[in-house]
Amino acid sequence: MTSSSSSCTSNSSCWVGTLAAFAAGSLATAAYFQLLANKKTSKATDFPATVGIQTATTTSIKATASSSIEYPHYDYKNDPKGSFTKICDMLIEEILRELPANYELPPRETDWLRKMLEHTVKGGKMNRGLMVVESGVAIIGEDAITNDKLCQLAVLGWAIEWLQAWLLVADDIMDSSVTRRGQPCWYKTIGDAWYIAINDAVTIEAFVYKIIKRHFCYDSDLQLKLMDLMMETTLQTELGQLSDTLCDVLALQDLTPERWHLIVKYKTSFYSFYLSVAFAMTLAGVSDQKAYDSARDILIEMGVYFQAQDDFLDCYATPEVLGKIGTDIADKKCGWLFTKAYHQLANDTQKAFLDEHYGKCKVGSPEEIKIKELYTELGLKEIYAEYEQDSYDKIMALKNSASGETLKAAGVPWTVFEKFLAKVYKRSH
Repeated sequence: MTSSSSSCTSNSSCWVGTLAAFAAGSLATAAYFQLLANKKTSKATDFPATVGIQTATTTSIKATASSSIEYPHYDYKNDPKGSFTKICDMLIEEILRELPANYELPPRETDWLRKMLEHTVKGGKMNRGLMVVESGVAIIGEDAITNDKLCQLAVLGWAIEWLQAWLLVADDIMDSSVTRRGQPCWYKTIGDAWYIAINDAVTIEAFVYKIIKRHFCYDSDLQLKLMDLMMETTLQTELGQLSDTLCDVLALQDLTPERWHLIVKYKTSFYSFYLSVAFAMTLAGVSDQKAYDSARDILIEMGVYFQAQDDFLDCYATPEVLGKIGTDIADKKCGWLFTKAYHQLANDTQKAFLDEHYGKCKVGSPEEIKIKELYTELGLKEIYAEYEQDSYDKIMALKNSASGETLKAAGVPWTVFEKFLAKVYKRSH
C-alpha cells in the first residue's frame, strides 16, 4: 500500500496498530466479565453502571430477558439458511435501535454502522454459524427443540460470524487484500479514510458481547460460560494472528511446517471449528469436561486440514471461484504449500529462487506465476490430494475411538462432526 493518507506506510505498522486496538477492545470487556463472574444469583440483572443513559428524547434500552424477545419463526427443515439470515437482520436492527437510545449516536454514525455491518457480516458461506444450529439440533433432538432454542442457537452462530467479520476486516488491512467474498474489502471502499475500518473491526467485536448479553442475560451462569468461551477463543485467535503476522519480519528459514501448524491451530481451528460445537454443547447443557476435550481434539484436527485446504485454494483456485484474489505468495505467508516446498521438496536452485522472490513479488507477476509452477513441478497437487484423503480418514476413524465414545456418552452424536466435515471436505472455494 502507498502513503499514509491513503493506506498503510508498511504492513508492519498496520498490523501492530491494529493488534493494539484489538487488545484494547478485548480488555474493555474484562470489567463486565469479572462482575458477572462474581454474581451469586442465577438470574442476571442489569449492572447500574452499564445500563446506558436516558435523555429527554430517548429511552434507555436495557438487556432483556430471553422470554420477552420475540423471535421469528425458524424453519429449520425447509429454509435453514433463510431462517438463519433473518436472525442476523434482527440483531442488526436491535443494535441500531439501541445505539441512539443508550449511546446518543447521531444518525450519520448510525447510518455508517448499518452500511458497515451489511457489508462485513453478511455474504459468506456461514458454515461456522450454521453449524451451531445443526450441532444444537443434533444434541437436543429435532423433535424436542423449541423455536426459541433454535433462534438462540442462531444468535450464537451469528456471534461467531460477527467474530469472523471483524477478524476479516482486520486481516484484509494487514494483508493488503483487495477483495473479500466477491466484493471489495471494507477498508478499500472507504478510500483515503481507510483507517476508519480499524475502528469498525473493534466495534464489531464489541457488538458480539452486546449480543450475548442481550439474549442470554436471563441466566447469569449460562451467560458467563458463553462469554468465557467467546473471550478465550478470541484470545487464542489473536495469538494465532500474531504468529502469522510476525512472519513478515522472519526469514524464510523460520517459516517451518511446525510454525504453520501452530499458526493454523490457533488462528483457525478454535474459532472456525471448536467454537461452533462448544457453543451448541453449552446451550444444550453438556457439562462433561472430557466431552469438551474430545470435541476440541477432533475439531482442531479438522481445522488444521481446513487451513491446508485454504492454502491450496489460495494458490490454485481462480478468484471467481474463491471469492477473493489469492495473495499468500506475495504476502510471504507461512502456508502449507510453501513450507512443504521450501523445507522438504525443493533443491538448492529452487530454494534460491524462493529466497529471491517469495514475499517480494506482486500478485500476477511472472515471479508469482513461476512459484506456482514450481509447486506443481514438485508434485504438491498430488501430495495435497493424498494429505486430504489421509486427513479425512483420520478424522472419521475417531468415531470409534475413546473420544467418540466419550462424546456419545455425553449426548453429543457423531453426526455433529460428520456434518461439519462434509461442509469442508473437497470444497472448491
